[in-house]
Amino acid sequence: MTTTLYYYTGTGNSLWAARRLAELIGDARVEAMVQHPGAVRPAPGAVVLVFPVHVWGLPGAVLDFLSRLELPASAWLGALAVNAGQVSRTLVQLDHACAHRGWRLQAGWSLVMPSNYIPWGGPGSEPLLRRRFDEAGAKLQSIAPLIREARSAPVERGPLWQRILFTAIYRLSFSKVPTLDRSFWVDAKCNGCGLCSRVCPASNIIMVDGKPTWQHHCQQCLACIQWCPQEALQYGKKTPAYPRYHHPEVKVSDLPCGLREE
Repeated sequence: MTTTLYYYTGTGNSLWAARRLAELIGDARVEAMVQHPGAVRPAPGAVVLVFPVHVWGLPGAVLDFLSRLELPASAWLGALAVNAGQVSRTLVQLDHACAHRGWRLQAGWSLVMPSNYIPWGGPGSEPLLRRRFDEAGAKLQSIAPLIREARSAPVERGPLWQRILFTAIYRLSFSKVPTLDRSFWVDAKCNGCGLCSRVCPASNIIMVDGKPTWQHHCQQCLACIQWCPQEALQYGKKTPAYPRYHHPEVKVSDLPCGLREE
């Protein structure tokens, strides 16, 4: 039976991971979480959720998707949490959310990729990026047979100190995430192309007088700032000095919202 991989992405890491995993599994298809606004009923077969870690936990968009996902209790369900080295308690959180719906998370893996959280700096040096891509590819090769054979595996988690400290930060900040977009601004390089509005998976940006305006239901995926062709979008005071990043094998037209009209 076909494996369905549902992904959520801002700068392409999770989309790349989902695509690569689908290639390795064989009989698999890749679908964007944001393309399913209503109830989600996968075809028979394994289901894998692929998503980034936001503020050391599940993104709001993934929680929303889970609330609309309809699965039989017997379904094989796995997850891949893409992060920059601090998966913390994210997959444990997902496991508990699944149990609340009567499902069992059969396996959950952490996949370390280059960081896209530009307020804290760029993604790292070229050697670091290459190493992370290579290591991620090798891990996906080890994961694919487990999914293909519907085998269980431990739900991966970060060290105890991460699960205590970062989970506390996640819980304190989660409700504030939608309004963190108040720290975005545009500099003089902005030419009003509107790409930031089109790539936003939360439809959180509208163009007003040729400039982006954020609507305060942000997910902090940072697609807008990372995909801006002019590097005109900024966040806080430090981002003008930092290099931009999106996965080199993902184009803006590959994004589920990348071709959306204004």
